[in-house]
Amino acid sequence: MENLGQFAPFILMFAVLYFFFLRPQMKKQKQEVNFAKEIKKGDRVITKSGMHGKIVELNDKDNTCTIETSAGKIKFERSALSLELSQKLEK
Repeated sequence: MENLGQFAPFILMFAVLYFFFLRPQMKKQKQEVNFAKEIKKGDRVITKSGMHGKIVELNDKDNTCTIETSAGKIKFERSALSLELSQKLEK
């Protein structure tokens, strides 16, 4: 019983780390992956580097998409699309 009392602070610290840091990060990462899978032609998006554009082509073989911007068409990895910035664009 004394041994359990010695490990209680470590168990509490792990629980706090899990619920405040690890779990929210895993949830956000899962949302990013789902966002990249669910995009479709015609969606307006913003990349993580700040490029604004509209999806004109999706390639499932190499997991890329082509975005039409005012400068022309540019090919990006789907992981380069920002869920957070693109959601702000729709509001």
